Order: sequence, then structure tokens, then C-alpha cells
Amino acid sequence: MSLPTSQKQWLIQGTGQGFDSLVYQDAPIPKLGADDVLVQFQGASLNFRDLLIPQGKYIFPLQLPIVAGSDGAGTVLAVGSNVTEWAAGDRVLPLFNQGHQKGAIDTAAAGTGLGGCVDGTLRRYGVFGRTGVVRMPANLDFVEAATLGCAALTAWNAFYGLKKLAKGETVLVLGTGGVALFGLQVSNVVFQFAKAAGATVIATTSSAEKADVLKKLGADHVINYREDPNWGETARKLTPNGEGVDHIIEIGGEGTMTQSLNAIKMEGIISVIGVISGTPPKDNIIEALSRLCTVRGVYVGSRELFEEMVQAIEKHDLHPVLDEKRFTLETAKEAYEYMWAQKHFGKIGIKIE
Repeated sequence: MSLPTSQKQWLIQGTGQGFDSLVYQDAPIPKLGADDVLVQFQGASLNFRDLLIPQGKYIFPLQLPIVAGSDGAGTVLAVGSNVTEWAAGDRVLPLFNQGHQKGAIDTAAAGTGLGGCVDGTLRRYGVFGRTGVVRMPANLDFVEAATLGCAALTAWNAFYGLKKLAKGETVLVLGTGGVALFGLQVSNVVFQFAKAAGATVIATTSSAEKADVLKKLGADHVINYREDPNWGETARKLTPNGEGVDHIIEIGGEGTMTQSLNAIKMEGIISVIGVISGTPPKDNIIEALSRLCTVRGVYVGSRELFEEMVQAIEKHDLHPVLDEKRFTLETAKEAYEYMWAQKHFGKIGIKIE
């Protein structure tokens, strides 16, 4: 079989012109090495980080110009001569941090993120190392599966990367306020994982309308933080014997950490998985000592965690919530603008043909 030699792709040229920095171009397909796999992409999705990068607002290192896109899914088209674990026709997902195979992430692995330091997924074909892809869940289609690499794996890492979420525990999810639709993308994933584990879910929001959405997504309790400025204590009172929340998913921003510390249980974990307001928290984290809790930043997850998550998604037949509007590779720039305008509900899917 003759392999393709050229393709279409979206390149981030720089960060000075916003989404105009995205250029749709013809490009050669990278050469397939002996330890590589060639993947034909059939789905992709957008994350908040994808929007921040071309605008120069991303806080982690970049290697521009770079092919855009953090999440994708596709089929193995060919494998290198040394590759035995993959074969043509296998359905796979690329690992976001290509160098993060297992255990804790290090500086080197943190510099291998797709769409930032390594060419990403908004293209027709990609070449990855043999350990740079994982098996795609059998119960999902390509666009559904293309939503898992960043948001879903980050949530899974928050629950299982340090201290495993257990049945009967309580999860508190933040960050569905002024930028609710970005937060809700994460919340949906978190809710599904938490409910599958048999946990109770508490969520915060800023309006009755958003509270209804959160309840439909699976929240057991919803607290309106605008009406209840001491929502951390309220969340604590909703837990067994008022001892506090076991896991907190912190995606808020300035001012939320104080309430998270008020809500957390002794030996509980606060996972900071993003600051969707764009403003870093200013609260004094030394209070973690008096609360006897762990506050950890989570940067997606390892290949090992990804494989565990895929198994759980199949076992519980979990499906991500996708926005009803679909985009193609050719219209991917419109997807960026659509998401930035907060017109979406759920993850934004991009079909690649």
C-alpha cells in the first residue's frame, strides 16, 4: 500500500494576531521511523488551552510554529519495522504529553505536549512513537474519543493519580461561574467518573439556570456561590458527619481557594486542574498545613493512567457530552471562534475526513 506524502494542517505561526495566527496549509507527512506509528486522524476536539495558545495567554512553554490541537483520535495506517504492539487498522488516541509514560511527570515530559511543544492533532496524519498512543475505547466513535486526551485524563488523574477516589466519598467541583461553559466541559467528565465510582457530587455555580444544568449532568447538590459566600462551609455540612470533602476539583480562580480549604476533609486532596478565569488564586496556601490536606497541580496524566481510564470508560459505557454543532478540519478556525464566544454546550467535536 502506498502511503500519502502530503496533507492539510492548521499551523500556529505565532501569538501576535489571535486566531489569525492559525494558518491552514499544505504540508508533508512526517517520515515514519522504525519505532513509530502513522495515524490517520478521524476526529479532534478543542480545549481551553487551544484557544489561549494563539492569543499568547498560555502559561506553559511553547515551541512555535506548531501544528495546533491537543486532542485527537484515528486509525493506525502503518507501523515502523520495530513495532509489534500496533498494527494497521488499530483505533488509537495520541497521548497529550508524549513523554509522560508513567508515575509523576518531570520537566522533560512536560515539554512534550501536543499542539504546544509537539505537533498536534488538527491535521490529517500524524507520526507518533510506539508509546505515544493508547487504545481507543471500543464504545465510542472517533469524535467522542477525541475529547478524552486532556480534560478527561486530567479529571481521572485528579481522582486516581495520587489517592484513589472510593465509593461513598464526596467530590466538590468548582468553576462554573462567569465562564460556565468552559467549566461545564470539565464538570461533565468529573461527574461521570465520580458517579461511576459511587461518590457523591457537590457543585458550585452562580445562577439557578446553571444549577439546573449541573443537576441534569449528575450533581447531587448544587450551591449558588453568589447567594452563599461561605459555600465552603456549606459544602462541608453536606458531607457525612460534617467532616469535609474528600476530593475538590479546583478550576475557579482568584478567591476560591479559601473556600476550598474550608470545605476539605483532613487528608483530603484539592486538585488544581486549571484557572479558567485567567486569574491565578491569591489565597495563602500555607493554610493547607492547618487543614492537613494536599493541594496539587494536575497537568493531564500519564500513558499508564490513560490506559486505566479507557478501561473504565468501556466498563461503565461512559460517553462525553458533545455540542450539537460539528466542525470539519477545514472549518476548525470557526470552531475556535465558536468556543471563544461561549456558544457551545459540551465538548466541541471536529470530524476529519
